[in-house]
Amino acid sequence: MNVLIIAAKEVHQAIRNRWVLAATLLLAGLALSLTFLGSAPTGNVGVRTLDVVVVSLSSLTIFLVPLIALLISHDAIVGEMERGTMLLLLSYPVARWQVLLGKFLGHLAVLAFATCLGYGAAVGALAATGSQIDSDSFLAFAAMVGSSVLLGAAFVAIGYLVSALVRDRGTAAGICIGLWLLLVLIYDMALLGVLALDQGRSISASVLNALLLSNPTDAYRLINLTGFANVSTFAGMAGLAQTTSLTIPVLLTALLCWTLLPLGLAALAFSRREL
Repeated sequence: MNVLIIAAKEVHQAIRNRWVLAATLLLAGLALSLTFLGSAPTGNVGVRTLDVVVVSLSSLTIFLVPLIALLISHDAIVGEMERGTMLLLLSYPVARWQVLLGKFLGHLAVLAFATCLGYGAAVGALAATGSQIDSDSFLAFAAMVGSSVLLGAAFVAIGYLVSALVRDRGTAAGICIGLWLLLVLIYDMALLGVLALDQGRSISASVLNALLLSNPTDAYRLINLTGFANVSTFAGMAGLAQTTSLTIPVLLTALLCWTLLPLGLAALAFSRREL
């Protein structure tokens, strides 16, 4: 019960700070733009419109959702401690892990609401314009929305770990920006460079799979761009989809681990921290 009360408090605070409104409008605006601009040329080439939307939104999600998740979570612990409100919160009969879990669930609820409503606007717009949506395309879209929320959960957990380890909000913000650059931009470029230099001599398929699972954004990308035949063909990744041994359950498990491990470490660090 304590966890749910704290989660509700975080949701109310996000509503009051207009985080919910801002994130929802941002995701909905970009989703609608990609829907109408990206699907315009598909009428003559036989590509299903919603498949185009899935590919476009998957690429958008890799950059935007982790950034939003880190922004709302980087000061979840250290910010409360700087303001002195953490001492007041812990004066109630509530354990530290309950505080952390409740805040995490509250922030995840905000992110999930913004993602589902924002991206759902794209499907609503397609339906309103009379575009045909078949079951395969809708399944790929639903998987994209669900995995986007899971990707956001992983980065919220990473933000909590940073927030539980540092001493001030500025340091937490700097570290989170650095992690975003590393995991979203630098990691893949470095991996491509290493693969190009190696030319398949030293890096085996199993090592490559481990390297891909070591980054939550790569696991998310593989789920959405290789997990469904209709989408992977349009995304130009049909060949990779046929050769990779990373199945959707394995990739989802990797994203789940990327959520639970940082969250567990954050709970451990918070439990040992002096107020």
